[in-house]
Amino acid sequence: MSRDLHLNELGEFLKARRADVNPADVGLPTSSEQTRRVAGLRREEVALLASISTEYYARIEQGRLQASAPVLADLARVLRLDPDQRVYLFELAAKNELLPRSTRQTVDPQLQFLLDDLATSPAVVVGRRTDVLGWNRLGAALFADFGNIPEERRVYIRMLFTDPALRALYADWEEVALLAIAQLRMESARYPGDPQLTALVEELSAHDGRFRKWWTEHHVATRTLGTKRLHHPVVGELTLGWNTLGCAADPDQAIIAWTAPPGSASHDALRLLASWAADQDLMPSGIVG
Repeated sequence: MSRDLHLNELGEFLKARRADVNPADVGLPTSSEQTRRVAGLRREEVALLASISTEYYARIEQGRLQASAPVLADLARVLRLDPDQRVYLFELAAKNELLPRSTRQTVDPQLQFLLDDLATSPAVVVGRRTDVLGWNRLGAALFADFGNIPEERRVYIRMLFTDPALRALYADWEEVALLAIAQLRMESARYPGDPQLTALVEELSAHDGRFRKWWTEHHVATRTLGTKRLHHPVVGELTLGWNTLGCAADPDQAIIAWTAPPGSASHDALRLLASWAADQDLMPSGIVG
C-alpha cells in the first residue's frame, strides 16, 4: 500500500487546522488592504511562523514530503493544536506503511463475562470503525436490541446517523455525533487506507450532509470519558457518566461503560431498566447467534 495515504491525510489535516487559526491570535496583523482569500492562516504565514520555507510547507500540505519531528512540533505550536490534535498529527507522521487489518474482531469470552457481571451498568465493546462487537443485557436495553441488527450494520456511528430511535435517545444528538466523528477520525490515523472505513465514510457522507461536512472538518478526539443526557422511552430522563476501558488482547477495541452515582435518580432508573430488560427478549452478545 502506498505510504502517500497517510501523508495526504496529514496534509488535509494541516490545511483544515490552519483555516481555524485567527491571524491575530498568532501575532499577525489583521488590517490589510488585501482581502484574505482563505480562512485562517495562509501557507506562507504558517511557514514563516514555523521558520521553514513556504515551498517546504506546501510540499508537506500537498502530501509530497515527510516532515521531521522538530518541524511537526513547530507546526503544532503555530497551529495551536490541542493535545488530541497533536497526538493525531504525530500518529499520522510516524507511519511508514499502513495496512488495514481485515481480520474479524470478536469479543474474548472472559470479556463477555465481565460485561454480563455489570448488572446495573450498561456496557458495550466497540472495535475498529465503531463496530459494536459485544454488549450486556442492559446495554441492549439502553441503546438498541443489537442482537436483532445484522452484524454488518451493527456499527455505532452508522446507527447514530441512520437510526431515528438512537438519534432521539440523545438529548444533545449533534454534540454526540460531532464527538463520534472526531473519535473515528482519530482512530482512522492507524489505518487511513482501510477500504471498509472508506466505504463507511462514503456511505454516511451520501446519506447525511451533516456527516459529510463534519468529516471534512478533520476534528479529532480521543475516546476517554464524559457525561451524556438521555431521553429513554421506558425510564425517562437519564444523566450518565461514560468511561473507556482498553482491551489488552486487542488495542483496536474498547469497553464503554455507563454509570450513575448510587442513590441518584439516574441510578434508580438504571435499576428499573435492568428489571424491565430481564422481562424482555434482550440477550447479551455472548448468547446471540
